[in-house]
Amino acid sequence: MSLYNLVKRCRSYRRFEEDFTIKLDTLQELIKLARLSASAGNLQPLKYILSCDPQTNARIFPHLHWAAYLKDWPGPAEGERPSAYIIVLGDKEIAQVFGVDAGIATQNILLGAVERGLGGCIIGSVDRDELREEFDIPERFEILHVVALGRPKEKVVIEDIPPGGDIRYWRDENGVHHVPKRPLEELIWAVYAPSSSG
Repeated sequence: MSLYNLVKRCRSYRRFEEDFTIKLDTLQELIKLARLSASAGNLQPLKYILSCDPQTNARIFPHLHWAAYLKDWPGPAEGERPSAYIIVLGDKEIAQVFGVDAGIATQNILLGAVERGLGGCIIGSVDRDELREEFDIPERFEILHVVALGRPKEKVVIEDIPPGGDIRYWRDENGVHHVPKRPLEELIWAVYAPSSSG
């Protein structure tokens, strides 16, 4: 699969085949990809909590908030919840600011998941104090976000935003999740390139 198609398939999936098993070695392989990520000052301050255990997953789930734009949807129902989670932590004994490290590492995790026929969602809206208490996470670790993983049970499509259009994602009557993206010409603010004229 080309890198373009891999990235295009790497969407935020929020409904999964919950009974699909993700093994611990798969999660460890994804962390190997995160380990290779660039890190500011090469400090490598990220740590991870891995769960592919249904009982542990059930302890994580209540502390997550799933889709701000879908006001009438509280998150995946039983049977559609993730098969695994990765809690991404920043070790404050190594660094105080985690900058782009977590984003780079998590994108590597998600690309690796897609390559393996899985999908995921980065969840930044987390009840951090409650999650810390639930798992007795020491204060030295900042809870940065949670990655939900599983075999997707929904279709996600990308659309170009029309002029004056809305950036909010939405679901149609068939449950297809639509994600508007700004057109390329709107993203490139300036171009400096050699002139092609002779």
